[in-house]
This record gives sequence, C-alpha cells and structure tokens, in this order.
Amino acid sequence: MAESFDHVIVGAGSAGGVLAARLSEDRDRRVLLLEAGPEDDDEMIRIPAGFSNLFKTRWDWNYETGPQKHLAGRRAYWPRMRALGGCSSMNAMIYIRGNAVDYDEWRDAYGASGWGYQDVLPYFIKAEANQRLAGPYHGTDGPLRVEDRRFTHELTEAFVDSAVAAGLKRNDDFNGASQEGAGVYQVTQFRGRRWSVADAYIRPAMRRPNLTVRTEAFVTRILFEGVRAVGVEYRRHGRTHVVRADVEVIVSGGAINSPHLLMLSGVGPGAHLREHGIDVVVDSPGVGQNLQDHPVAGTLVHTRNTTDLADALTLTNLLRWRATGTGPLVSNIGEGGAFYASRDDGGPPDIQIHVAPSGFYDNGLHEPVRRSVTIAPTLVRVESRGSIRLRSADPAWHPHIDPAYFDHPDDLDAMVAGYRRMLDMVWQGPLARFLDEPWEPAVRHPTDDQIRDVVARLGQTLYHPTSTCAMGTIEGSVVDPELKVHGAEGLRVVDASVMPRVPRGNTHAPTVMIAELAADLIRGA
Repeated sequence: MAESFDHVIVGAGSAGGVLAARLSEDRDRRVLLLEAGPEDDDEMIRIPAGFSNLFKTRWDWNYETGPQKHLAGRRAYWPRMRALGGCSSMNAMIYIRGNAVDYDEWRDAYGASGWGYQDVLPYFIKAEANQRLAGPYHGTDGPLRVEDRRFTHELTEAFVDSAVAAGLKRNDDFNGASQEGAGVYQVTQFRGRRWSVADAYIRPAMRRPNLTVRTEAFVTRILFEGVRAVGVEYRRHGRTHVVRADVEVIVSGGAINSPHLLMLSGVGPGAHLREHGIDVVVDSPGVGQNLQDHPVAGTLVHTRNTTDLADALTLTNLLRWRATGTGPLVSNIGEGGAFYASRDDGGPPDIQIHVAPSGFYDNGLHEPVRRSVTIAPTLVRVESRGSIRLRSADPAWHPHIDPAYFDHPDDLDAMVAGYRRMLDMVWQGPLARFLDEPWEPAVRHPTDDQIRDVVARLGQTLYHPTSTCAMGTIEGSVVDPELKVHGAEGLRVVDASVMPRVPRGNTHAPTVMIAELAADLIRGA
C-alpha cells in the first residue's frame, strides 16, 4: 500500500521550501517535500563569491536553450540548482522585489485578483528579516535574512557615484518607495554567508514530525484519477516509488521543471502531448508557453590602480571568511547597480544594471586574464515570449527551451538604448579614474550596430525564467488566482512559473512571496 500524506510538494526550492515550512506549522497536516537533488552540504554553496563554481557540476540541472536567432545562433546555457534550497542555494543573493506596477499589472491585465501590490506587500514583509531597514516596506523578524553585504569593492562604489553624477538619484532601498536610481544591493546573507531557503525555512521545519523531506527523489509523473491529482511517482536510489496525496499535489519545480512535469503527466497542449504518446488528462494550451527571462549583456573594461575579485580567491581569504564571515569572498559578484528607463518617457524602469568588479562573462566560466570590471545592462521589461516543450516522453530527457530572446523588436531597441545610457555613466565621474582600455566592446563610444554585436555575442540569461504556468483568468492562463490548475482537481503550481509577467528585477524574493501567500490560500487564512 502506497504511503499517503495530505500535501505532496514537488521541489524544495525558493517556493517549495517555503510551502513545506509554512504548511507544516499546522501539526495536523502531513507534508512530504520531494527534492530531485541532494542535500546542500558543499561549502561552496555557503561562500557568496563562489556561486558560479557550482555551474556545470553535479549540483546543476545544466540546461541549454535551443539556438537563438538574435544571439548569433548560439545556444544559451541556463544553470539551475538541484539541491535543498533550489536556486536560492546557487543564485547571486540579490534581494530585489520588482516594481509595484508589476503586481498591479498581474491583477489588472491578467485577472490575478488578490495579487496587486498592496496584496503582496504584507507577504514580502512577513518573509523578511532585514538587518538595516524596517517598516513600512520591510520586515525585521521573518525567516529570510537580508543584510548589507560585509564587503563591497571600490569599483562598485565608484560606479554608483558615477551614475549619480550622470543624473540618477542615489537609492539606498530599491524595495522601498521608489525603485529608480543607483545603489549597492542588499543580499540574502547572514553574517557573510549565503542564507538560502534551506537555511531560512526547510532546516528549522525538519524538526517537526509531520514534515518529511526526501532528497534525491526525482518525480517522474503526477498520478490522476480522472482529472484529480492523487499522488506522484518518483525515482530514488534506483527504485520507483508511489506516494498518495490525500488533499493535493503542489508542483514547485520552477519555470522549466513545473511545465515539464505537467506535460509528462498529461496536463498541457493536447496535440503536443499526443505527438509524444502521452494521454491527455487536461488540455491546457498555456502550459509551457509565455516563457520570459531577463537577458543581459555587459560592457567589460580593463582596469588600473585597483584589484579584481579574481585576486581574492586565496587561502588567506578563505580562512578569513571561515573565521569571521568577512573579506572579499563575501562579495556576491553583482554587488550594485541601478534601475532606470531606457528612454526618457516617464515610465517605470526597464533596465537594471549589475556591476561586477571582475571580468564576468559567459556565466563567469572564464577567469579573466587581466583585471577588469563588468557593467551589465539587463532588460527587465521583456516583450518577447518563448516556450518549454517536450523533446521526449522520457522524464530523464531535458525539455526543449526557447526563450526567444529579442524576438520582439522593442526588446533589442530598449536594450541598445539602455546600454548607451549606461556607457554615458561608465566613462565619466569617479569610475573613470579606474578604467584603462575597453575590452567589450573594444571602443569607448560604440555605434548602435557595435552594441547589437556585443548583445549577440555576449548576451546571456540573468537566471530569471518565469511565467510558463501563468496565473490568471484570461485565455492561456494555466492556474487561477488561488494557483489551482484550471481543469484539474487537487493540483496547484506554486513557483516562479505562475508569474503572468516577469517582474522588473531579480526573481528570488518574488518567488518566496508567492509561496508565503499561497500557504495562506491553502490554509484558508
């Protein structure tokens, strides 16, 4: 006889870990949390500056997109973490919520009632334990530690000063009254160490007898009786297991794995599923569609009279970090930046800058040969729409990923305009005294065509895929505002895939917020 729980949660990442902790607060709820990856027990996970060392390792799903027309035909590498904490155990730890208008748009344009800014703000506050900031925008006693980083490189500070000199306002709280401006990012760290969802939510909850957590448990399909989800099948240590969900199955695999699992289980575009010999349980055309991501392409400049974070990877600094949680290994690489509109039209920001005091390109997989700084414009208001599709009915096969970067012409136009505005900041003000010669592009004042060439050659993901199981009541929505899958029973999706539109900024904090709000929906609060 199969084991049974009230709630079976698939995925122990930024959403699933939060849900497991919150639902198990009710001692009469039996909760099972399944994670495909292992325990998060590698020291490199804790060292903030080391996150890119996890890429293309056993910790990584190691996804790759299809060829991208506007990235010179390249396939883009997409790292995604497979361990307790999910991508909160691999990300750059930047704490950004997005713009207030993003959430009002979810409500007004997509029919996601209950998800406007004033609805979601209390859940951001509930989750947060901010070291410096407090009400009315911040929490101080939530599980998720947010602090001012204990190390910031002088190049980052110089960029902020230069951006202010070029006309941006100084912003010490991108999550407060206004998002626009330049500043140093707060991070999800505690005493100089990464503070993931595993640290904040999962491990404290594992002491509860009504919560069961299983790692290395790869869920292969959701089990249905009619259109009701009644459990899941998963593989663990070479054996196949079945577990029942007496109340509901909650899919929290993220923007790639959640639609992939739904389609493997018979929930998705009917014709596409039949092509792969999968019986259709719910014909839901929107599953896997509406994929959005933030593309980024940096300018890289060789520096002088300063250091490079690559210089910091020494035994001395490692011992310092271990002993005190201080020093350059506390850097999250993308230490600071700015939000601004690519054009002076009075609208909210569509560009976010990330500043790295090193030569960070191709996901940081190459060590710089000379000291450098990277200033990277990121398009955070995206019009292009991609998709996740099956390549096989075998769960072990990765899906086909097509983010369709820059397919909408407005995206490339905004990127070029935002890039040019960034260059105006870089080559003047306090930062200029540290700059030697340009690396990419190889001229100080590139033409628009030269900027497009850099975007095509160096453009990559900023690790923010969303929206492939979009929430709402409009055509193509996959889940309703309570995150229940349209057409199914006993089945919810709770993660970044339900965002109807990607918010303006890093997506970890919004995903935690979604799970906090979803926990109250499930509990009927």
